[in-house]
Amino acid sequence: MQMRPCWAEIDTRAVEENFRLLESLAAPHAELLAIVKADAYGHSLELCAPAAVRAGAKWLGVTSVEEGVAARAVCPEARILVICGVFPGQAAELIRHNLTAVAWELWQLEDLEIAAQAAGLGPGTLPVHLEIDTGMSRQGVDPRALDPVLARFSPGSALQLEAIMTHLFAADESDGRVTAEQLATLDEALGAISAAGHFAEWLNVGNSAALLAGQAAAVAELAARHGMRAMLRPGLTLYGVAPAYTPPFTEEPATLAAALANLKPVMTWKTRIVGVRDVPVGTVVGYNATFVATEPMRLALIAAGYADGLDRRLGNRFHLLVRGEQAPLVGRVSMDQAVIDVTDLPEAKAGDEVILIGAQGSETISAFDHAAVAGTIPYQIFTSIGPRVPRVAV
Repeated sequence: MQMRPCWAEIDTRAVEENFRLLESLAAPHAELLAIVKADAYGHSLELCAPAAVRAGAKWLGVTSVEEGVAARAVCPEARILVICGVFPGQAAELIRHNLTAVAWELWQLEDLEIAAQAAGLGPGTLPVHLEIDTGMSRQGVDPRALDPVLARFSPGSALQLEAIMTHLFAADESDGRVTAEQLATLDEALGAISAAGHFAEWLNVGNSAALLAGQAAAVAELAARHGMRAMLRPGLTLYGVAPAYTPPFTEEPATLAAALANLKPVMTWKTRIVGVRDVPVGTVVGYNATFVATEPMRLALIAAGYADGLDRRLGNRFHLLVRGEQAPLVGRVSMDQAVIDVTDLPEAKAGDEVILIGAQGSETISAFDHAAVAGTIPYQIFTSIGPRVPRVAV
């Protein structure tokens, strides 16, 4: 059956090239874990996770056990890290699909150990990445409360302390002050872990912003000081978008400059014109008459609305691309449709391709452009593109 014309084209080759670029920027300091959580930031886990693995990714990061099961189905050999931990009753499924848990709560470790015993796992055979809260107050054990958590990794336990991790929550702040404070807190926690007689192979720290800001060397230095190997977790950059830094760097790090020059956008979001009509002065367009024509106009209806991810706040404030030209959105964005002004595009007709995110001719619309008008961030733009928008590999 012919589908409604609203779709997202996913360039899997761009995923591969982006991963290889990021790997080169991290070298020789750190290994990379490719973040494919939230359906690969809305780009399709099914398409993007195997692309990252083809490019050399040995590790993938997902949100949940459910996502981990989906990733395992398409990436049978990869290490898959469940970043937001296990919920009650999920530990057995995690073990069944050979997933690796991030944990920080005592009950999580207890659930994992009970499930490991039920599965007949021997001592030190179930790897765990222990998260330390270094200031975000979200996930992670308080460094001052490590003792009871570390006690769960006893010699007879099935739990293996494979990695220590934290999240650098202000790596997109160009002065690096908060990141330096977090790494100092982490350094103290690592010292306490070592003093308690525990060793982890990996120090799992740092996102896209940290990598492009040149923090890989600092993470690697900290890891080496404690006999560990460094791992960074790029997400947004894998999909061809570099994070914005505040304030902007006065002098861009070489890693950021290389990313800006070479990252390849992965998604192009498209729809088509459904029909075109000419309207006279005074014509109301859309709900609640937020737009009234002040001159004769030519309007085009498109098959995309806020249920597809085209933010309702963009009405009367944004443009899309038709025939390589900007076409303003007029009136409110509806659930399933929107209207654009093609008065200056007399050749526009039903069936013409419309770009919501991507390039057409010399014009480009990015997720940052959407985010700037909607008052949000590009991560939310990508992940808000609805599941009814098919992701098509190109």
